Amino acid sequence: MPNLAFTLFDTAIGFCAVIWNGCSIVGVQLPERDVSATRERVRKRFPDALESEPPENVRRAIAGMAALLRGEASDLGDIPVDLEHVPEFNRRVYAVARSIPRGATLTYGKVAERLGDKSLARAVGQALGENPIPLIIPCHRVLDAGGKAGGFSASGGTLTKLRLLTIEGAQPDGPTLFDRLPLEGPPRC
Repeated sequence: MPNLAFTLFDTAIGFCAVIWNGCSIVGVQLPERDVSATRERVRKRFPDALESEPPENVRRAIAGMAALLRGEASDLGDIPVDLEHVPEFNRRVYAVARSIPRGATLTYGKVAERLGDKSLARAVGQALGENPIPLIIPCHRVLDAGGKAGGFSASGGTLTKLRLLTIEGAQPDGPTLFDRLPLEGPPRC
């Protein structure tokens, strides 16, 4: 990906990073053990990205993510993302994940149902494990059957997922709140 840039930003859960390519976000890095480890992880994931001052659209995205991590009602659904290099199936999964509101959850099976085939639940989990843009694509809002947390590929694993859900006021071991909302199609990316 040409012309990539990144910056680190402090949040209530530690230093995160955002990676962009001009007008769109291509990656988000959740905190590692310290700021140096977060920076190193970004450099491994996006070796061509240069650490830079963010443009206004990226500063707005940072402000929204920081607010969400403080527990504020922050909608990240309108932040432009670049998923050009992501497989089509993953893009469809991410569109469904982006439609899950803050404080709500959906199971892997329900995401698969929304894609038209409940048997795709495992593939949904794999796609979410490859999510390059956590928080903006809120993969942490997707749970195992029965509302159990399931896995999470970010540093800290399931504990990080549970922390994010707690910040948002979701109930990961209870009923999946999103299951009670009206069925609507996923937003277009």
